[in-house]
Amino acid sequence: MPLDLRPLVLAIGLASPALAQQTADAVAPEEATAPATLAGLSPAAQAAWDTKAAGQPTQAQDWMVAAANPLAVETGARVLREGGTAADAMVAVQAVLGLVEPQSSGLGGGAFLVWYDAASGEVTTLDGRETAPLAATPRLFQDETGEPLGFFDAVVGGRSVGTPGTPALMEEAHRRWGTANWPGLFTEAIALAEDGFTVSPRLAELVAGDADRLGRFPATTDYFYPGGTAIAAGDILTNIAYADTLRQIAAGGARAFYEGPIAEDIVTAVRTAAGNPGVLSTTDLALYEVKERPAVCVGYRVHEVCGMGPPSSGALTVGQILGMLGSYDLAALGAEAPEAWRLIGDASRIAFADRGRYMADSDFVPVPTEGLVAPAYLSDRAQLLSGDDALPEVAPGTPEWDHALLWADDQALELPSTSHISIVDSAGNALSMTTTIENAFGSRLMARGFLLNNELTDFSFRSHSDGVPIANRVEPGKRPRSSMAPSIVLTDGAPSLVIGSPGGSRIIGYVAQAIIAWADWGMDVQQAVALPHGVNRFGTFDLEAGTPAEALQAPLEAMGFEVSIRELNSGLHAIAVGDVLQGGADPRREGIAMGE
Repeated sequence: MPLDLRPLVLAIGLASPALAQQTADAVAPEEATAPATLAGLSPAAQAAWDTKAAGQPTQAQDWMVAAANPLAVETGARVLREGGTAADAMVAVQAVLGLVEPQSSGLGGGAFLVWYDAASGEVTTLDGRETAPLAATPRLFQDETGEPLGFFDAVVGGRSVGTPGTPALMEEAHRRWGTANWPGLFTEAIALAEDGFTVSPRLAELVAGDADRLGRFPATTDYFYPGGTAIAAGDILTNIAYADTLRQIAAGGARAFYEGPIAEDIVTAVRTAAGNPGVLSTTDLALYEVKERPAVCVGYRVHEVCGMGPPSSGALTVGQILGMLGSYDLAALGAEAPEAWRLIGDASRIAFADRGRYMADSDFVPVPTEGLVAPAYLSDRAQLLSGDDALPEVAPGTPEWDHALLWADDQALELPSTSHISIVDSAGNALSMTTTIENAFGSRLMARGFLLNNELTDFSFRSHSDGVPIANRVEPGKRPRSSMAPSIVLTDGAPSLVIGSPGGSRIIGYVAQAIIAWADWGMDVQQAVALPHGVNRFGTFDLEAGTPAEALQAPLEAMGFEVSIRELNSGLHAIAVGDVLQGGADPRREGIAMGE
């Protein structure tokens, strides 16, 4: 399986959507691939795009930003160029992403943020995850007989909408670490919303592929299908309502979102959604709080990989995968060896078994966070990998824990969407933030110019299994478990890699694989994010269609794995920190990395 990355980048960038398999966990329209180029890029953005297309990392000395759309990246670059911090730049980037990439993230969603503070050397994580309404019950996603609803029967409409956390997270990050004038961070997003932005091929393709669901609600239909015709790549699209919302947040802070007319319009959209109303209230919005959580850090080789703990399963599961692999010489095996991928695949399966049993919102259920990543526990679990063939089955382990509760395995379904932002500023601060409205286009409901999330469908639809409670069940005020894995890798106590990805529960595999490619296989950051994917969560080994990863099918099947060839549409954005900054942007999507 030769890994000549330059033709690989082109192969991934031009892969046909027809290669996607229509499996049960891939029916969302978030499998669109990046075009060969984008129209209307500035010279600086075009240079960054060309660097990515050539399979090379972007290089810079002082600062860098990598995100999913060139317009958002250029906005963040302006903030950093003018001396703003990574937190300032994130606010500006997110405001633009919510306009130009509305299917993935925005004001109506939530996010997790990992921050490295150059002055103190501390890593802080902020939880801006959505919360279940106070009126939610454990049977929110069950029919009258107690059976789980079909996934999209639950998603589309108000039932799936949780209290948004992104605006509060933007404000909290700026309050803690920002130096720029708050209103000025929304200038570009407001101008683009009023004057119009160019619809990207990805957005146009996703809109065209989701006509039935987007067509359920008038406000959404009017925006994405003006005059009854789907927006097309190259169209100039305005969003006056979004500009007005941003102006109010710029003038009044996040309070303008969580109280008053904007909050009332959000609640009205949710509670009056035809056919599937929800229970969100203005009280839910007024009570929302961002929470600081302890970072979860796990040693890997000479590095420490830090990320977001519960309610995210990202850092714990990535940490478990890497922790189990630490005793195996992946560098000697190399990126082409089926044996390396056997180890990675089965380590992931073992970690996902623990994830399904134990991980949820730790404010509501006890989670054995320390026990799950304890070196002794991971060493014991790593012994399961010592054979030569695929494990016939995996089961949750028994980490050290000060509770004797029994949980059943989770049954939540997470579909790929989401976006990721990586930033390093001139002071050496680093920010990794994964941001989402969950499924592509979320609940399909719009209010005030932005889409509302369907984050509540990240809960288990069942509350119990065989009479045993499920940790990730719906409860009022609870935050659904997530797979988002924004990560900062530290070497000698300082950032060496800032990384994350969208992709539903496959985020965990994407991030772990990219860290391995960088740390073990000597790949630069662009090569690491472009590497063909092999992901195994629950037994089936998914290999990325149209890439050299397909060559692994026969040897993995000979080891006993079931293999599926399918599109694996990550959106990795990463920055390697060394003598220079090196940025990588996933060739599967439309993002770039820029710096100076």
